[in-house]
Amino acid sequence: MSASSLVKSVSIANLVNQRVAVVERIRQALDLIAEAEQLAKTAHVGFPRLVIDNSYSLRGRAISVSGDFANRADVENGILKTVDAPAWQYLLHESGLRTFMDASAREKWDKQISTGEIPPLTIDNIEATFEALYKARGEMFERGIIACFRRLSWSYKTNQPCKFGKRLIINGLFSYGSPNHEPTDELDDLMRVFHVLDGKPEADHRNGVYALVSGAWQRRQSEAENDYMRIKWFKKGTGHIFFKRPDLVDKMNMILAKHYPHALPPEVRR
Repeated sequence: MSASSLVKSVSIANLVNQRVAVVERIRQALDLIAEAEQLAKTAHVGFPRLVIDNSYSLRGRAISVSGDFANRADVENGILKTVDAPAWQYLLHESGLRTFMDASAREKWDKQISTGEIPPLTIDNIEATFEALYKARGEMFERGIIACFRRLSWSYKTNQPCKFGKRLIINGLFSYGSPNHEPTDELDDLMRVFHVLDGKPEADHRNGVYALVSGAWQRRQSEAENDYMRIKWFKKGTGHIFFKRPDLVDKMNMILAKHYPHALPPEVRR
């Protein structure tokens, strides 16, 4: 599947052409800056130190575009990565493939963007990158289910360590009287799985489990729910998670059975 079919709302060719136009103008600007700086030196007049912020390749430090132009190639490279990085994030968002990424894949992608470890934004590179992501989407998604199961299934002794059941009990949903981000983030991973299995787009992270629980807590309630789960919490900080869609739980268990065929009970394997 081509990148154009994955990112239907974006004209890949137009995006790349616009990028080329931006790069050409940046190089022209650098040439003019270098020319002006040389004129200033010859005339024995001052010249300002010019920098460009938001450099992904330099982890947020400013790139100096005046001074010693012996590092012109490094300057251009840093600027180009700053130009390309947001475009890669934009394309991933528009493709919808981020929804299928497990936490490790998302972390790897975000780190590559933030450190500038990205290829130039060309049609060939876009096609190759998104074709690889599309082929790996199922593997990444299943990996996310397994990671989520490993974290949640052992968080309380009454949980079933062999499959997803009707409910989960998690420790530390609350501490010092307020909700915790870590367990709610893990439940957000589970929510993402439910959305994908249900054929619905991933929910906005701003409306995630932490916001759901925190809002109910501020209203002095002891439980909250959405389309997929009901969450009830107690004074000692534990949270009971009741699943509302047993059909989706069965689908998750089928994926677990695929990866752990001898660890799950016979009814799950079937």
